[in-house]
Amino acid sequence: MGMMGKERGMGKKKKRQKIILPPDLPPEIPEDEVEVSDEDLQFFDENRDYAGFVSTLDTHSITRHVSRVANVKEDALEALYERRLKKKAAEKQKEESALQVDPVDALPVKTLDGELYYRTAPKKPKDSENAADKYEADGEDGNEGVDKSIVKLTKAERRAKLKKSKKEAKKQGKELDKTEDVQQTPQAAALAEVKQDLTAEETFESKKRKLAELGMALLADPEANIKTLKEMLQISKDDDQAIVKLALLSLLAVFKDIIPGYRIRLPTEKELEMTVSKEVKKKRYYESTLLSTYKAYLQKLMALERQASFQHIVYRCICTLLDAVPHFNFRESLLAAVIKNIGSSDDVVRKLCCATVKSLFTNDGKHGGEATVEAVQLIADHVKAHDCQLHPDSIEVFMYLTFDEDLGRPENPNEDNKVKSKKNKKRKNREESGELQERDKKKNRQELVTKMREEVNADFRAASFAPDVKERRMMQSEALSAVFETYFRILKHSMRQISVRSEENGSSLPGASGNHPLLVPCLIGLGKFSHLIDLDFMGDLMNCLRKLACGSSNSDGSCNKLLTVSERLRCCIVAFKVMRNNLEALNVDLQEFFIQLYNLSIEYRPGRDQGEVLAEALKIMLCDDRQHDMQKAAAFIKRLATFSLCFGSAESMAALVTLKHLLQKNVKCRHLLENDAGGCSVLGSIVKYQPYASDPSQSGALASVLWELNLLSKHYHPAVSTMASNVSGMSTGHNQVYLATVSPQQAFADLSLEHESFINPKNIVMKSNHKRKRGSGSSGAASINPTPDAATPIDEDGLRKKLSEHFTILHDIKENERLRGELDRVTLSLQVYEEHKNRKKRKHASKPKKNAEKTAS
Repeated sequence: MGMMGKERGMGKKKKRQKIILPPDLPPEIPEDEVEVSDEDLQFFDENRDYAGFVSTLDTHSITRHVSRVANVKEDALEALYERRLKKKAAEKQKEESALQVDPVDALPVKTLDGELYYRTAPKKPKDSENAADKYEADGEDGNEGVDKSIVKLTKAERRAKLKKSKKEAKKQGKELDKTEDVQQTPQAAALAEVKQDLTAEETFESKKRKLAELGMALLADPEANIKTLKEMLQISKDDDQAIVKLALLSLLAVFKDIIPGYRIRLPTEKELEMTVSKEVKKKRYYESTLLSTYKAYLQKLMALERQASFQHIVYRCICTLLDAVPHFNFRESLLAAVIKNIGSSDDVVRKLCCATVKSLFTNDGKHGGEATVEAVQLIADHVKAHDCQLHPDSIEVFMYLTFDEDLGRPENPNEDNKVKSKKNKKRKNREESGELQERDKKKNRQELVTKMREEVNADFRAASFAPDVKERRMMQSEALSAVFETYFRILKHSMRQISVRSEENGSSLPGASGNHPLLVPCLIGLGKFSHLIDLDFMGDLMNCLRKLACGSSNSDGSCNKLLTVSERLRCCIVAFKVMRNNLEALNVDLQEFFIQLYNLSIEYRPGRDQGEVLAEALKIMLCDDRQHDMQKAAAFIKRLATFSLCFGSAESMAALVTLKHLLQKNVKCRHLLENDAGGCSVLGSIVKYQPYASDPSQSGALASVLWELNLLSKHYHPAVSTMASNVSGMSTGHNQVYLATVSPQQAFADLSLEHESFINPKNIVMKSNHKRKRGSGSSGAASINPTPDAATPIDEDGLRKKLSEHFTILHDIKENERLRGELDRVTLSLQVYEEHKNRKKRKHASKPKKNAEKTAS
């Protein structure tokens, strides 16, 4: 029993002497997961010479040295290490033996010796961490030769160590997370942005490429690839605006090319029930797909029209389609969209719409005139809906309309009667001659040929866009009625506005024409189409023009000037054009329009009013008209001479050209060129000249002299001075004839500020000397056209002297004004000072009197 107890005690001691291995190193981290900071890399690159020892380190000895525990023999550790190596080798052999594939699952391979062997496949190795854990467990279980008392710690110490290690690990983890967030957040954001940009560019390019491929396939073979239209339309619904715009433009180009030259009519239900060939089915499918996609495309455009970013591109597509295929389906919706924005505030949209409408009016062959009638009627309704408050461009498009005057004339029925009578006579002769049977056969053949020709002509008319004469006449009458309806509505609106404003404001300023912006293009259009106006409307039209020219709807003498001078002049021009085009059927007194021209010549202002309108009025009313009354002609001559003194060179030139025309037509008015004032008063009923008279016939201009020509001959512009000299050199002889080669409009255009270029005085002197050598005529017989060859030489020194005198006088006047102002201020201050002194003297004089009174009392 004692021995047994001893043996048990020895066994316990042996078990207690079992070696407790030290804790292993921390688990190895894979190289992919190791993150090295930029600072470490920079430090390592800068100190490469001092980092070479790292490659020569003996990792095994280091690990063995670290894992060694105090008071443990090295032999025991080496034995433990050898035992671990043996276990690893045994496991490798097991894995290699397990690599062989089962003979049932694989075919054997026979060698030259006749032996069979099977192929093997490698297995995935186990994780290093799991193997290390296994080895640690084996080591703990199997290490029996190590002393158990080595590195022996109490439970409290172990717990304290575990807590410390956990806290340190948490702190290190938090610090690492912070540093990683700080370092990786900007980099990750930048990488994410770059990736997004790259993907967006790639998708954009791929969609562009797809659009191009689909478009090229459609243009190559539309009937075979008609399904791709729907794909292109689907791309146009993308979220990217750039892709949507590209898709819309691509579809526009495709539709312009593949739309046929006829309107598509879808088959009815009965036609669909009929059996047809494959070609007909294919054609029907192509047309139905094209029409449905075209309709969806237009609906897409109308939906995007409201968005400001797509507005320009949408109207570009709409206007291009309407201009290219006005004969195709859904023309009404395109026209409505264009006419709706013909007076838009956006300049780009308005110009696009106006250009499209002008193209429709000038190219009737594309649509046979139907689109023109529809557009004119829509414009008329648009003007009515907006109460004539639109941009002037919306009415100026009517100027591009063309009307065939021959369509309105009735056809000559005499030719048909003559042909019928000749045929009847020939038929009687044939019956008498007995050749009726043979002629009947020929007649039947001719009737068949004529029928065939009529059928062919009818088919040709149906295929082409050229309508019949009756249809063209009807469409032209509808368009004309819509145009004149619009013009008369604008005139009535202007009259109503003027009457309302004249009642509200008793005296209004001239030139206030903001409430009738369409009046000017309306008057221009009436002047162009005046020969097409029905005679039934002439009387009302002339009364309206007369009131507008006066500037008010009141018929009495007190008329409020609520229109500009240019607008009132245009009313006079239109009245004369209407009268001239209807001389035979119209008998109107135009004296009031002459009165308005006579008064408007004084109200004209160069910077405010249009000079070309005044020049046109002078040409139509004074130059082109027949011979005037002598008193009226003299009044206009005198008024134009006064007008030439007040305004610029272009206006003066137009007035002088008109003045010369009047002197040429009225020989008796040349007595105004004489120096005797009142020498021609015997010819007129008024002895004294009245320059402020409103009626030219009551001004008594024959009693005056054209002394203005003497001043105009010294005008700064050589052309004006030459013309004034030529007019003053005209003779009063009755047999003298002058040829007019320049109109007032041309004279104004030549000398307007836009085209005016002063002539070089040196060139004028050289040309004039050259003419003198040739012995050309004097300045009095020069031509009316003021060319540089006909201009008189200019004295440069004299001109400089005149200009210096002029500016010296102006300087003296301003200096005198300044001195007078200073003198007035000084005198005023002196007066104040004197008054102040007088007050002081009075106060001093009153004081001794008061003192004397006090002493006396």
